[in-house]
Amino acid sequence: MHCPFCGAEDTKVIDSRLASEGAQVRRRRECLTCNERFTTFETAELVMPRLMKSDGRREPFNEEKLRTGMLRALEKRPVNTEEIEEAVNRVMKRMRASGEREIPSRKLGDWVMDELRDLDQVAYVRFASVYRSFEDVSAFQEEIDKLKNIPSPEEKKQQRSLLPDDD
Repeated sequence: MHCPFCGAEDTKVIDSRLASEGAQVRRRRECLTCNERFTTFETAELVMPRLMKSDGRREPFNEEKLRTGMLRALEKRPVNTEEIEEAVNRVMKRMRASGEREIPSRKLGDWVMDELRDLDQVAYVRFASVYRSFEDVSAFQEEIDKLKNIPSPEEKKQQRSLLPDDD
């Protein structure tokens, strides 16, 4: 690691600890030439799978496009930013966990719909209407009927877990 102050190549690690809930390693370093101290952060570089579009095209995964699509569906809905970011991260984690180099965009859309259904049912129907290209009101009604059999996000929060907390 080059010293950001004098450019020397020799630095030593003074302290290392986990940061960002274990997703990064924070290292405190000291330059052996000028004795200045600085901090570096180390993260794993993970390559996301490419998306296979329905028309056969392949394109790189775009996190911002995923976030924008979810935000558009959640516009003016009572869901906080932290919950949205957690949902985006869960979708990305599923993509990485699949172990595939390429994922059909349809599968990604299904994962997004799973997350939106758990966050907000109105946002779920909004997204589904575009994603599944609803042609008429009956398609909306069918999707709403499916939702009636699933507990709402508010109901899920009020349910008690049968499993002990992982505290």
